[in-house]
Amino acid sequence: MMILAQTFPIDRVLVNNSLQFIVWAILSLLLAEIIRDSYHALCHQVTWLAKWHNKHHAAYRRDLSLVSQQAYIESQLYHDIVESVILVVLLTIIALIFQHWGLLFGVVYSLTFLYGASLRYFQGTIDTDYNHLPGPLETIPSVWFVNRTYHWRHHFDDVNAYYSGVFSIVDKILGTGLSLKGKTIAVTGASGALGKALTTELINKYNAKVIALTTNPNKIDEQTGLKVITWDIGNELQLKEKLQKVDILIINHGINVYGDRTSNAINKSYQINTFSALKLIDTFSATITGPQAKATKEIWVNTSEAEVSPALSPLYELSKRALGDIVTLKRLDGNCVIRKLILGPFKSQLNPYGVMSPQRVAQGILFLAQRDFRNIIVTINPLTYLLFPIKEFSTWLYYRFFSQGVSKKLE
Repeated sequence: MMILAQTFPIDRVLVNNSLQFIVWAILSLLLAEIIRDSYHALCHQVTWLAKWHNKHHAAYRRDLSLVSQQAYIESQLYHDIVESVILVVLLTIIALIFQHWGLLFGVVYSLTFLYGASLRYFQGTIDTDYNHLPGPLETIPSVWFVNRTYHWRHHFDDVNAYYSGVFSIVDKILGTGLSLKGKTIAVTGASGALGKALTTELINKYNAKVIALTTNPNKIDEQTGLKVITWDIGNELQLKEKLQKVDILIINHGINVYGDRTSNAINKSYQINTFSALKLIDTFSATITGPQAKATKEIWVNTSEAEVSPALSPLYELSKRALGDIVTLKRLDGNCVIRKLILGPFKSQLNPYGVMSPQRVAQGILFLAQRDFRNIIVTINPLTYLLFPIKEFSTWLYYRFFSQGVSKKLE
């Protein structure tokens, strides 16, 4: 017993030291990536750094195939080797300042980049990393870990966005996880309060080209950068040609019958709030063709806070919840990025008692979208921030195990 008592404190110290080392090692790895991505962002802001970094961009064609071996070798010298040296030096200084062995993991991690870049440069071999492999993009952009599609956007969508290389932390902090600059964005329900607010923000702040899809064109004021297209519920397929060159489709239209529970009210609520939105999703999805379409095409769906909270309008809640659940189901196919807009009560024709400003809601939506949030929650109700992630994850998990996509059925 005395021996066990004597050895237990020693074992506990060893365990604590091991845990500390692991924590510091993980932190050093994250720090390495944050420094690397921050340097990458600076390369697009500082002129003399851009001259070196542009060698990297000049080495690739749009399908990520190499322009030439010489261009690739130069990119290793002026970009990869320089970046790796800076990373090794900074992490070594940090390790010396804090004097913890775990931080050396980050230094070793950085040395692997330097070794690989030096080998490719001096041997003249072409051995590119996964994110730069040539070929069509088969998956949608990832969320937390950078994949080929995510990084492709940095090269050919907007060089001043998508800076992250492994983890997307820096892009989420800087708001460069999604570029809206110059995008063609179609908005349904454009004559409503939120539709107008989104249109104004997108045109004035992001220089986007907005297509207003509306059943009430007379309620929309003309402005530069805005094109108005009239459509009717049930004629979603007729919009396919108009949606071909649209980058982002924002499905924002809806109806609120309040306390009405007649058969007509039921049919109208589901037809407008649920089935019309689903037809638009399918119509837009049919335009996602070509080797890079998965990288740039997106759908945003306003399912509202009614997915998890009462809206004091049973049919509005039922139809919006049905829409939200089917959107969760469709996400499993990975045809394109689909974002949900889970919005609290803002003042509009549908909800004259709303307490939030539609302008503030629109700003909140775009702020979170630029940080690549796939579920964008803007509300004053704190319970929604807790309940929705639980509901969404459990629903996704259930659908994931008990449903099959088109690709599975064809096998």
